[in-house]
Amino acid sequence: MDVETKLAVVRSFAQEIVTAEDLKHLFETNDHPIVYDGFEPSGGMAPIHFGLLRAKNLKKMLDIGVHFKLFLADYYAFINNKLEGNMDHIRKTGEYFIEVWRACGIDMSKVEVIWAKDLMDRIDYWDRFIRVGRSTTIDRIRRAITIMGRREGEAVSAAQLFYPAMQVTDVFQLDIDICEMGMEQRKANILAREIAQKEKWHVPVAVHHPLMLGLQGMPQQGAGENDRQDAAIEYKMSKSNPKSAIYVHDSYETIKKKINGAYCPERVVDGNPLFNYLELVIIEDRTIPIAIDRPQKFGGPIEFSNYADMVEKYKVGKLHPADLKAYVADGLEKLISPARGYFEKNKRAGELYKEVSGYMITR
Repeated sequence: MDVETKLAVVRSFAQEIVTAEDLKHLFETNDHPIVYDGFEPSGGMAPIHFGLLRAKNLKKMLDIGVHFKLFLADYYAFINNKLEGNMDHIRKTGEYFIEVWRACGIDMSKVEVIWAKDLMDRIDYWDRFIRVGRSTTIDRIRRAITIMGRREGEAVSAAQLFYPAMQVTDVFQLDIDICEMGMEQRKANILAREIAQKEKWHVPVAVHHPLMLGLQGMPQQGAGENDRQDAAIEYKMSKSNPKSAIYVHDSYETIKKKINGAYCPERVVDGNPLFNYLELVIIEDRTIPIAIDRPQKFGGPIEFSNYADMVEKYKVGKLHPADLKAYVADGLEKLISPARGYFEKNKRAGELYKEVSGYMITR
């Protein structure tokens, strides 16, 4: 695959690339760059931003020939008080999330799985951690605590203050070329780039994908880009907040119920989670026609020339929220059904799901 095609694949799902020039140079000089994504094993069940969105992005990255490392941040979940800080539950949940990616079509033989507990069990990790800490300030670390789902300025434990520097350390210990994560991880990845330049270490490229909104939507707050990014983080779908999420185990009836109760004002697209789901996981090609069924008493089936046409029609009131909700629920069901079926048929996966779904969710 040529360099321009690889760049086009990354641009197809990235909200931000830091920097595009660095990424191009990387693809020109390395046929199999090392890419990583990481997460805390927490929350009990997998929401669709993990099972659908991140799996979709991972498939695209694997298609362009990267070496992908999945980092299971067990100690980070412990530091962040997830699952009551019970390490047995945290690690069992990590095993469950691996099964979620299998259920969503990921060939895990092509993914290198690394646990934080194994990476951190070496003196050179902590040597690197200290060097990272020397290269930044406590104020900068405090501003970066949003990467762990905490608000800037929130009171945190001393251990939680270690979290951002540990995450930056991971990037270098794992020898990462591309950090492929959500926009909420931007502060850590930018910090990693700055420290790499200061310490003359390998500078990673940061590829950030958009965040999937929670069912509550996102009120419009501020006109600046930073305001929108902060709001997107605050109102994102979270595996630790069941009221915000649709899960890969939800039945069709549950999906419809949740979507029917979602924030979806007439004529409002910005901050509307249904359009967010359409853009991120349901509609792969925005240039082709879209047909929506609706009862004859409301005008019968309606067709749009493409996704942009559908958005414009919604803005002027020619597509009703009820019809949009039905279309989104059907689209999610088609994507979730195979994953749900995997857990019903695979004995080990089913047992893991049954066990972790009973864990106490804490944050």
